[in-house]
Amino acid sequence: MKTLVKLSFLFTLMLSYTACNQSQEAEESTKCCDHGGKVIVHTENSPKAIGPYSQGNIANGFLFTSGQLPIHPKTGEIPKGIEAQTVQVLENLKAIVEEAGATLENVVKCTVYLEDIGDFSIMNGVYGSYFKQNYPARATVEASLAKGALVEIDAIVALP
Repeated sequence: MKTLVKLSFLFTLMLSYTACNQSQEAEESTKCCDHGGKVIVHTENSPKAIGPYSQGNIANGFLFTSGQLPIHPKTGEIPKGIEAQTVQVLENLKAIVEEAGATLENVVKCTVYLEDIGDFSIMNGVYGSYFKQNYPARATVEASLAKGALVEIDAIVALP
């Protein structure tokens, strides 16, 4: 039995490595693969990472996104106000989710970080316009955020 498990694991690794190399060779692809078996997701439609992290990683059938700030991916600008910032954050998150081949309907969990928990109702109104049914689980916390942002959101997505 242990030999069968080892062979199965090695076969899975081999398939992952092969798919990884094929993915890296495709110039038009914006996804690349880490040899550790996870797929790194990157899109130009979401801001570049501002530190040593990826926009998202795929592992075991799930996409795990990094927290998205309200940075416009083309201009680098951060809009003013919680409503506009929440829209930008969700657009950035949506771009990563779609790059991974999913939609916001596939999001199973979000964590929302607010600079001021008093902004919850405004953020929640915008959030509700993006998640209309089959709502993901969610936690919301007050936190000090990078770049003077008022909101940041990360997500876990079950890939179709």
